[in-house]
Parts: sequence; structure tokens; C-alpha cells
Amino acid sequence: MTTPVSTPAKWLAELFGTFWLVFGGAGTAVFAAKQVADATSKHGQALEIQVGVGFLGVALAFGLTVVTMAYAVGHISGGHFNPAVTLGAAVGGRLPWRDVPGYWVSQLIGGLLGGLAIFTIANGKPGWEATGNMAANGYGAHSPGGYTLVAVAVAEIILTAFFIVVILGATDGRAPKGFGPLAIGLSLTLIHLISIPISNTSVNPARSMGVAFFNGDGAPAQLWAFFLFPLIGGAIGGVLYPLLFQNGKLRFGTNVSA
Repeated sequence: MTTPVSTPAKWLAELFGTFWLVFGGAGTAVFAAKQVADATSKHGQALEIQVGVGFLGVALAFGLTVVTMAYAVGHISGGHFNPAVTLGAAVGGRLPWRDVPGYWVSQLIGGLLGGLAIFTIANGKPGWEATGNMAANGYGAHSPGGYTLVAVAVAEIILTAFFIVVILGATDGRAPKGFGPLAIGLSLTLIHLISIPISNTSVNPARSMGVAFFNGDGAPAQLWAFFLFPLIGGAIGGVLYPLLFQNGKLRFGTNVSA
């Protein structure tokens, strides 16, 4: 018999998981994405060798945070670590609406604590400046690739919606058992590979808020976008999966179940 999980335990699991996501993902971007080692060629010429993990490493780091914490505490809270995921789960009928506020508060606190940890450690490097260097999300002049608000909105909404569809599908009772966290983590990795140049990838308001106020440089003023667009995408994903695939059926006619 499964022992019921208390509500405070769920909140704590969401706080821990969101902390780990921000600290591991954004922390990799801050500490390890751009690292240069000095070297000398055989002709005595000074060289700089890029040894940082780059976009690929950051994308993998975000995916790995979700995989590890989903296995660690997913059985306690469901392993959301993201207000947009919580909204999508509620819209899709996987989470009671009464649980949403507690999850959101826990996730936002966890994200802020993750950002604080990154800020505290990074300040241990002489000459480091937080302004513009905390892996914040942005559009326009604050987008890594200079993408417009409209482009960022479209990307964040589509990517978050598909993320929710993957989550609801991978955790469906008919899905292969035990592989959900892998599918979800790989999905988040792919999302980052697509959209780091566009918005520095949010799809998660808690991740965005966790670093925005430490980053400054326009990030707090643009934070509204990285609440609004992922939440819209989360709601869309929460509608799409049960609408299209509930009970093994395409709701518009064809039964695809065995």
C-alpha cells in the first residue's frame, strides 16, 4: 500500500527540484559556458583555447537537472519544477487546482534560492559583474541573437506547449514505465538547443525569475514575458494532450487503441 504524501513534502520537493534546475542549468551557463585556456603554439605564439561547454553543455545541463530530480523526488510531487508544467498538469486533469498555488510559491522560492546561490558563488571571482552575466532571459536587445518580442513569444509558447505534451505523454499510464524522466529531460535539452539563441530559453517562469533580479540589465522589466508566454504554452499543452489522445483515441474519430 502506498503511503500518502503530505502537502508540505510536495512543496519541499518542488522547491528542491526547482533550486536544482536553476542552479544546475543557469549555473552551468554562468560558470562553464565560456571558459578560455591560455596555450602556446609550437612556434611560440600565444593561443586561447575555448574549453567551455557552450550552448550544447548548457542544454544538457538543464536536461540533466530534470532527469536527476524527477527520479529523486518525482514520486513525491510529480516533479514539475516549473509553474507552466503545474498549470499544464492542472489543465490536463493530472493535478487538483487547489494544489496549484502551493506548487507555484514553492517553485518561485526554489528558483530564487538557486539564483542566489549562483550569484554568491560567482561573486567569489575577482572582477566578476552580475549585470548581464546571470543567464537571464530576454528579447530585443537582451536576446542573445537579437530576436524580437514576437519571435520570442512564438518560440516560448510553442516550445512550452510541446514540453507539456511530452510530459503528459511520458507519464501517461500507457507509456513505458520508468522512462518518463529521460523523455522529459531530453525534451528540455532539445528545447534549449533550439531556443538559447532566441531567448536564452525560459519555458519556465521560476527559472526566469530566479536570475532576473540578480542580472539586472533590463531582465526584471522583461520578466513579464517569461511568465506570460510559458504559461500560455503550458495551458495549450494541457488542453492538447487530453483533447487529442485521451483514452487512446483521437477525439475526432479514429480509435487507435488496441
